[in-house]
This record gives sequence, C-alpha cells and structure tokens, in this order.
Amino acid sequence: MKLSALTSQYVAYKQAMGMRFHTEACTLQSFCRTMGDIAVADIAADRVHAYIAGAGPVTRFWHRKYEVLRGFYRYAMARGYTASAPLPKIIPKPLQFVPYIFSHEELQRLLDASSYCENPWSKLQPYACRMLILLLYGAALRISEALSLTLADVDLPASLLTIRESKFYKTRLVPMSLDLTSALGTYVAQRAKEHSTELDAALFLTRTSTPVACHTMEHIFSRLRVRAGVLRHNGGRYQPRLHDLRHSAAVHRVVSWYHQGADVQRLLPQLATYLGHVHIAATQRYLTLTPELLHEASQRFEHYARGGQHE
Repeated sequence: MKLSALTSQYVAYKQAMGMRFHTEACTLQSFCRTMGDIAVADIAADRVHAYIAGAGPVTRFWHRKYEVLRGFYRYAMARGYTASAPLPKIIPKPLQFVPYIFSHEELQRLLDASSYCENPWSKLQPYACRMLILLLYGAALRISEALSLTLADVDLPASLLTIRESKFYKTRLVPMSLDLTSALGTYVAQRAKEHSTELDAALFLTRTSTPVACHTMEHIFSRLRVRAGVLRHNGGRYQPRLHDLRHSAAVHRVVSWYHQGADVQRLLPQLATYLGHVHIAATQRYLTLTPELLHEASQRFEHYARGGQHE
C-alpha cells in the first residue's frame, strides 16, 4: 500500500478511537512529504533515520517523531503492509532543554516594547500585544489557551478565566489577581470600541478583527524581545520564547513562597492544578533553577539543617 493512503487510514483509525491525533497527523504528513508517495514496504531505513534525525542536536522532537512512526509501523506490520519497522535501534538521550526565566525588569522591558505595534503594518494593536504578554505571565497560560479565550470565558467580577479543553482535554478555572483583572477590564473596554462584543467572539483580535494566530504572536514576540534587548547570551540553542513567560510565572511564584516562608512542597500540587498539569512531575520540570531560586532553596535547607522549624 502507498504511504499516503496508509497514513490517512491510520489517522482515521486513531481518531475513530476518540483520540485527537492532530499533532501526530502533522508529523505523518511531514513524513509523507519527505519520503514521497511510495509503497510503505519500499521505504529505506536510512531515509527514515535521516527524517527522524533532522538537522542539529537531538531534542525531544526526535523522540516525538520516533514515537509517532513506531505506532504507525506497528499498525502497518499488524496488517501485513511491511515486514519490519525501519526505525533506529539505539535511542539517543536528548539535550536538556533549559527554559529562559525572565527577570521582572526584562518583563517590564517587553511590556514597554509593545509600543512598536503602533506601526500600521503590525497585525496587533499595542494594547492587545501588551495584554497578551500580561495574561501569559500573570495567569501562567499557554499561548494556545490565551488565543482560544472568548469574551464569554472572562468573568471580570469573579476574577476568573475559563480555559476550555486545554492540552490535556480538560477545562479549568484560572483565578486572576486584582491587578491582572483590572488590566484585563481596561483591555476589554478598549477592545469594545473597535471589535465585536458578541460573547463568542475571540478575546484577542487583530487590527482587521480576525482571531490572532499563534504564529502571528510568535513572530511579533521575536521582534519584541530584540527591541527590548531580552536575548539569551549563554550559547543556548533557542532564544527566549512566549512559552517561557509561563515557566517564569511558575518560578517566580515558588520564589515568592520561599520569601513568605511557606511550605513549598505542600503548595506545589496547588501550582500544578493552576497550571493545568495532570502530574506534579510536569510542574517540577517547570522549576528551572535560577540563582534566586537556588539561593532561596539553600537558605531553607540551611534553616532546617540547623534544627529550625518551618515558619
């Protein structure tokens, strides 16, 4: 069977089982484009290995592609379309990815840099760009969650956001601080002067009243961080990302708890719930060690080592 036909069949099979399988389908489409429309049994192992390896160092993306293709080849072998899976036998360890944790001063510079959107060629108004950054950090949202919000999902009197069917297909309520609620209220009022106020309308819209696409905001943010001088200088492969605002919010919250003398281990499950993580291990991976966090943790350990009790 031809590769394209079998991948379509496989995706339909997975989705019929109730899986979204969208990201996996995109990976398989990319695999089809790279291999060409040939018979599944004729695909050479070296070409599969080259596709999975890609360019540059091994990252988690290597493993995501490998897992998608492993499932696909299991499906193909079970149905007799190929006798074996031409996948790598040795699984390399990915380079440890280190998120960028913005300082409070850098966050302010990013907010100030949003004024560059005053240029008419920018798809976003400055006030919309600024509010998006505030919300991503202040409510620790994923960019997809923020851009999926509608006016109906914003409850200003209760200071609550409703995040519908996020990454793990769950809906959750996200409380906002009074300052963030006030800023969002100001934004909604300003937005009402230019765009639809129907409850099902997207909260964030472009100048032409279309929903903001993720790639649009990522492109704008790449310009913002250059304008703000917020760049990675430690040789890391990636420059600061939008998603690092969420990482920064988590780290800053834990540092704040340390400053308050709170029981951080007891509060971590609450942070996991707030972030929408299924397992606390995911939250712990968010807590990149920064000098400030390391200092606070060391201070706490020293306090306990000397026989001190939790404050």
